[in-house]
Amino acid sequence: MGLYSPGVLQWAEAIDSLAEQSGFAGVISVDRAGEVEFARAYGLAHRAWQVPNTVGTRFAVASGTKGLTALTVVSLISQGTLQLSTAARSVLGQDLPLIGEEVTVEHLLAHRSGIGDYLDEQDGHQVTDYVLTVPARDLASTGQYLAVLRGHPAKFPAGQRFCYCNSGYVVLALIAERVSGVPFPQLVRDRVSGPVGMPDTGFLRSDELPARTATGYLTKDGPRTNVFHLPVVGSGDGGIYSTAADISAFWRSLFANNIVPAAWVAQMVRPRSDVPAQSMRYGLGFWLGWHDSTVILQGSDAGVSFRSVHDPTSALTRTVISNSSDGAWPVTRRLEEFLAN
Repeated sequence: MGLYSPGVLQWAEAIDSLAEQSGFAGVISVDRAGEVEFARAYGLAHRAWQVPNTVGTRFAVASGTKGLTALTVVSLISQGTLQLSTAARSVLGQDLPLIGEEVTVEHLLAHRSGIGDYLDEQDGHQVTDYVLTVPARDLASTGQYLAVLRGHPAKFPAGQRFCYCNSGYVVLALIAERVSGVPFPQLVRDRVSGPVGMPDTGFLRSDELPARTATGYLTKDGPRTNVFHLPVVGSGDGGIYSTAADISAFWRSLFANNIVPAAWVAQMVRPRSDVPAQSMRYGLGFWLGWHDSTVILQGSDAGVSFRSVHDPTSALTRTVISNSSDGAWPVTRRLEEFLAN
């Protein structure tokens, strides 16, 4: 059921219609300072059993995870366990020798490390391709990712330019685990999702999803799931499951400085790179609007499409989250057009 406030009636019906016509499965949510203006679920969480999505369904958020990874690392920095200038090499020891001495935590957070990527999005593969080089079941902890992180030469010297890098965020998770002595999923829960009040957010095994969790599907209407496409348990670059309500709570807590101090929030949302190809900029763990103050989390993977945009000036949050590979994008574009006017 939709929750329509008077201010959104002019576009709510159009969004409903587009969602129905495009076969969208997922949740669309718009809220302002925590007050819901529009929230509606569409399609099925489990197609074989005809289980519908609800506004409280948990969905995978793919690279939306990176914002929580960055905050986990920055929380360790703010307490003095790490520094932005900490060399990755000083924590990795003998592991991943192709990562150079000059690569720092800051380079990794900003996607400016230049390290080789185990899941290189510039390789031109389709989102539904089978790209893992080891069985999905063998990637169930951050330490096990060493098997796929090895052997990728650097692309360019650290700091030279922006290049989106999934490996960089797994390396950050590995660093965070080693300096804290806490497994990365627990570390994210202890430092971000728990204190924020995100009860439905965390790393789940894809082969034993609990109730009220959406299965990811490769296409908008087919039966094939993504269980063989992605690691069975994610790490720093992706794999968290969440709800639209938890994402909204996340944004409010971030800008209330409840996760890390205000000075660090400002550091993280300060543009470090222009990314014209995406019409966005990048800070530390967050995409940033090209011409405005919006802060963005987004993720795209087999069976996952997610985008949440928060404007700290107006406290407006819009989130589109889907359990198909590209289902979110038509709705996201139209929703943002409406809200920009």
